Amino acid sequence: MNCLEDYIRLHAAKQPEKVALICNDDRLTYADLNKSVDARVANLRNQGYSPGKVVCLRAEASAAFLVTYFALHRIGCIPAPLEQDMPQHVFEAVEAGLHRHSCPEGTADVLYTTGTTGRSKGVMISTDTIIANAENLIEGQGFTPELAFVINGPLNHIGSLSKVYPNILLGATIIIVDGLKNLDRFFDAFELLDTKYATFLVPASIRLLLQFSQKRIASLADKIDFIETGAAAIAENDMQALCRLLPHSRLYNTYASTETGIIATHNWNNGNCTSGCLGKPMPNSQVFITDDGLIACKGRTLMTGYIGDPEQTNSILRNRTIYTADLGSIDSNGCLHLKGREDDIINVGGFKVSPTEVEEAALSYPAVRDCICTSTPHAITGQALKLIVVLHEGEILDKRALALHLRKKLETYKVPMIYQTADKIQRTFNGKINRKYYRQEANGHTQ
Repeated sequence: MNCLEDYIRLHAAKQPEKVALICNDDRLTYADLNKSVDARVANLRNQGYSPGKVVCLRAEASAAFLVTYFALHRIGCIPAPLEQDMPQHVFEAVEAGLHRHSCPEGTADVLYTTGTTGRSKGVMISTDTIIANAENLIEGQGFTPELAFVINGPLNHIGSLSKVYPNILLGATIIIVDGLKNLDRFFDAFELLDTKYATFLVPASIRLLLQFSQKRIASLADKIDFIETGAAAIAENDMQALCRLLPHSRLYNTYASTETGIIATHNWNNGNCTSGCLGKPMPNSQVFITDDGLIACKGRTLMTGYIGDPEQTNSILRNRTIYTADLGSIDSNGCLHLKGREDDIINVGGFKVSPTEVEEAALSYPAVRDCICTSTPHAITGQALKLIVVLHEGEILDKRALALHLRKKLETYKVPMIYQTADKIQRTFNGKINRKYYRQEANGHTQ
């Protein structure tokens, strides 16, 4: 089998009545899915689509999106899934930009990064990379053909789109839910089939469910085979809470990015509930730490490069190795640990502070629902730490009590000097804190 679409044909022949895809009122068996993809192929070819063409499409939470995505691959086109709510003028600008460039042979997709620390970049992913990511997830997390995987995140992002890969390869069932805007619909998805379930949830979604739906999570304890998280740091308090609610489920923290693919994973519900631990590299991947303390990745899951930007590509991809901006370490057991991003580090009077460490400590304070640690100019230290918090309903910010709580968990220089409240923390569509927004705000550039 050379690509996912080959596996759709295989499963359509071997298990035609097996449910492949459920979304709202659509329920497709593998025979239905293969037939729908073939019909879409014929339609697209009649419209003039041909091999090598880069095609922008909105990554809607629908069966139709996946059918078109698979059909484009079957033709030999290169899908570029974009955020489903992207303004039309932005969509057209991205589309025009892509049409000025070509992709190397073997390119399967162009996936755009979230752009939390800079401009969004188009990442070229090969067909072999898709299969390698699928194999990593199957081996690292125990995907099986009997599984029903609930995808609730944006399908233009590697976090959710990559979950399509192993399930199609194995002939499992994919259930698509449009985010967590409707919690009833999310939980109802786990009642659709009599089988074991899994899902991917970014840390912000886990925190939301822990806040509003602990009893409903616990009610699924015998149904959930595993939950994966990633894309951002998860607080240790949230990890421990999920362990208590789902004592028999595997709970994975994964190191992955659009550029690197799916690299390492760690089951924290297996006696090692340690924040920042990302486990050992999976079969198709290798990691090492550079002399500067940064994580570097090798293997079959890496991107081909940034489309139309060889200079940016060469800045991080050299000698078949991706040099990331993530600070990390590898322990004596070979497990990768994430310490934050190099470009997020705040220099306070010569001391280097990772904001994620401060945020995790703040999230363990009972009154704090969400937060971000950022910097503000200071006459003596150059920069001082500022903590912006979102409080639980009915809570009032006691700055002194919060500072005392942080002093018990952090070195003195890591305790923020300034405290503010906010109605919400700005995040990207996949749950990452939008640090770029706060940097622009500090410079007076937000609108």
